[in-house]
Amino acid sequence: MRVEVEIDLASGLPQLATVGLPEGAVKESKDRIRAAVRNCGYTFPTKRITINLAPADIKKEGSAYDLPMAVGILVAEGLIESKLLNDYLLIGELSLDGSIKPVRGALPIAMAAKRENVKGVILPEQNSPEAAVVNEVEVLGVKDLPQVVEFLNGNRPIERVQVNIKELFSHHSHYGTDFTDVKGQQHVKRALEVAAAGSHNVILVGPPGSGKTMLAKRLPTILPDLTLGEALDTTKIHSIMGLLNGAPIIATRPFRSPHHTISDAGLVGGGTVPKPGEVSLAHNGVLFLDELPEFKRHVLEVMRQPLEDGNITVSRALGSINYPAAFMLVAAMNPCVCGFLTDPQKECTCTPIQIQRYRSRVSGPLLDRIDIQIEVPALRYQDLASKDAGESSDVIRKRVNTARTIQHQRFEKTKIHANAQMGARDIKRYCAVNADGERLLETAINKLGLSARAYSRVLKVGRTIADLAGSEEIQSAHIAEAIQYRSLDRRT
Repeated sequence: MRVEVEIDLASGLPQLATVGLPEGAVKESKDRIRAAVRNCGYTFPTKRITINLAPADIKKEGSAYDLPMAVGILVAEGLIESKLLNDYLLIGELSLDGSIKPVRGALPIAMAAKRENVKGVILPEQNSPEAAVVNEVEVLGVKDLPQVVEFLNGNRPIERVQVNIKELFSHHSHYGTDFTDVKGQQHVKRALEVAAAGSHNVILVGPPGSGKTMLAKRLPTILPDLTLGEALDTTKIHSIMGLLNGAPIIATRPFRSPHHTISDAGLVGGGTVPKPGEVSLAHNGVLFLDELPEFKRHVLEVMRQPLEDGNITVSRALGSINYPAAFMLVAAMNPCVCGFLTDPQKECTCTPIQIQRYRSRVSGPLLDRIDIQIEVPALRYQDLASKDAGESSDVIRKRVNTARTIQHQRFEKTKIHANAQMGARDIKRYCAVNADGERLLETAINKLGLSARAYSRVLKVGRTIADLAGSEEIQSAHIAEAIQYRSLDRRT
């Protein structure tokens, strides 16, 4: 929403008041503005100044209002002509010497300018490449307040900042990690390939040092290629939070790994002034929760809505905000408290009760939303010493892209984008299993004690495995592999 800055100069004792629900940084701007205007050689009005930030019922935070408020005061004082003001949005933080510092949210502001048919945006020079991603808007990067004043008065032109989006996207679309970095664990790599192909949530269970974190960090490198639209959506969220680190666009899928001490507001968003949480920062990428049982139970439970809907709604007294949160959940945990239950080299010291209590920290409803459960064994010396690096992420990603193309064609007329999002009706329609596969499923349910929810998960994962194999029908081999990915299921 556009914020309009209104300035009123009245007679009386010199005073500057800001109204319109300003937060701390906005209230403090009056001292920065006064010093910047004077240090740039302009006369600061010795009058009663009232600055209104409209609409007045929405809280204003951040330092981006410094530049428009300073320009508004100079317009009211008659030092700037107001002819061009309606054509441009202004944002920027002022230093005491009048220089303009970068701010957060340049890309969302440029996109808002496009929606509202504004000609251009005047903003800090450091933010201009980010905003220039929106080609339809004239982006003008500025260094200091005098440059803005001279431009608005028609005395000094400012060259428009333009970028080649395709080149920019290509330049920043390289990952610093690869699946060839991981020695051994071929069956886990295969499970992650299946997860990436169908957008299935995954939990990795294994002893410390088995490579769970290393594998999870490389999952984004085999996810389907990020589209420009997805990149812009992801960049907007990181721009708002000031996490771009100088990059004009995020062209790789994000990987977020919050610590287990995180609060529910930190994970899903919120706060006094609502901000996106980790689930939104992982939008179009991977959210990795290491040591899953160590997270507070109520923190994990709040993830259930974004896991189902792909977005999160944060409600406050003044209204509600909807943040995107379409991410892949990857969790990791030890098989027991000491971590060595499945380690052939080290003896587990946990009692059955301790193991049960440890695993019960993760609720059934959350596990219900995780399609693939895979054991990650401790590495053997032969694996560590092997020179066989295995397949690269590029090779695996090609197969994932092929499988996703099949799914896009299958779900073309629906809101579903991947197999993991199928509901009961979709499973019935698209998950046809051959006779051998049906018999295998029956055996798994009766002999292994698989639950009804596990049955649906096996069918969805089996559908993805069949897509990777290019098979229209789900074969018994696909079902057998899918059943192997239910290591935490037990007879109830």
